[in-house]
Amino acid sequence: MAVAENETLQDVIYPKEVGMPLLHKAIFLVLLSFLIVLPFMVYPVFAMKVMCFALFAAAFNLLLGFGGLLSFGHAAYFGGASYVAAHAAKVWGFTPELSVLAGTLSATVLGLVIGSLSIRRQGIYFAMVTLAFAQMVYFFALQAEFTGGEDGIQSVPRGDLFGVIPLQGNIALYFFVLVITFGGILCLYRIVHSPFGQVLKAIRDNEPRAISLGYQVNRYKLMVFTLSAGFAGLAGATKAQVFQLASLTDVHWSMSGEVVLMTLLGGMGTIFGPLVGAAMIVTMQNYLATFGAWVTIIQGVIFVLGVLLFREGVVGLLSRLLKRRL
Repeated sequence: MAVAENETLQDVIYPKEVGMPLLHKAIFLVLLSFLIVLPFMVYPVFAMKVMCFALFAAAFNLLLGFGGLLSFGHAAYFGGASYVAAHAAKVWGFTPELSVLAGTLSATVLGLVIGSLSIRRQGIYFAMVTLAFAQMVYFFALQAEFTGGEDGIQSVPRGDLFGVIPLQGNIALYFFVLVITFGGILCLYRIVHSPFGQVLKAIRDNEPRAISLGYQVNRYKLMVFTLSAGFAGLAGATKAQVFQLASLTDVHWSMSGEVVLMTLLGGMGTIFGPLVGAAMIVTMQNYLATFGAWVTIIQGVIFVLGVLLFREGVVGLLSRLLKRRL
C-alpha cells in the first residue's frame, strides 16, 4: 500500500476521523423527533418496551454484526442486570439512575468474567459455551433467595430521578428511558465508527489476517464482548424500572433467541437494523397476543421467510434497493 508524502503509516491504518455522514445525522434527527412525540400517539409503556428491546438488540448486534461472535446467552446480562437493578431499587433504596447504573455495572462485570472464558473457543463451540453460562445464571436466579424464585422481584419502586424528579408517571419515565436508549445507541454508533470498531470488522472478516498484522485478537474479542454485555445490561436494568418487575423470563434462553431474531430480521451488521427488528418483534408480540402460543410459531415463519427473501435483513434490503435507484 503506497503512502502519500504528507500521510503517515499511522494515518493509513487509523484514518483521520470524519464527521457523522449527513444521511445518518438526518436519520438520527428524524428518529429522535419521532420518539419525542411517540408517547402521545401510543401507550407509553409499550413505547418504552420497544426502546428497551431496541437497545438490547443494538448491543447484541455490536457483538454479532460487527464482532462476528454469535452468543446464545445474552439473556444472562439482560436479565441479570434486571434483577440487580430491581433489588437495588426495592431493597437498598437506590434512586432510578443509581439502580440502572448498578445493573449495568453488574452485567459488565459478568460479561468480563464469562467473556474471558468463552473467547477461548470459536464458532459453534463459543456459542454453546455462552449458552451454558447463561443457563447457570438462569438456575442461580431460580434458586437464589433475593431473586424471589419463580415470582421474581415485584413492585419495584420507580422512585425519584436524582432524588428530585418523580418518575411515577408514565410520561416522565418515558423521557428518562428515551435519554438512556438514545444515548446508548449513539455510544454504540461511536464505538462502531472508531478505530476500535474498524479493527473489529477486520477480525470479523478475516481473523488470520488481523493476527498477521499484529493485532491481539483475543483482547479485542473480550472488549467487544464486555461492551455488548454492558449495553445489554443497561437495557435490562431500564426494563426493570419500566415494568417494576424482574422475572425469570428475562434470563430464560428464549430471551436470547428473541434478540437473535430481532437482529437478523432487522439487519445484522447495520446501525439501524436491530432497532427496526426490535420494533417489529415487540409490536408483533403485542398485537398477536390473542393467538397465545401461536405467536412463537408465527414469528418463526416470518423469520424463515425473511431470511429466504432477504438475507441482509429489512434495513439491508432497503439500503440495497436505494443504492440501485441512485
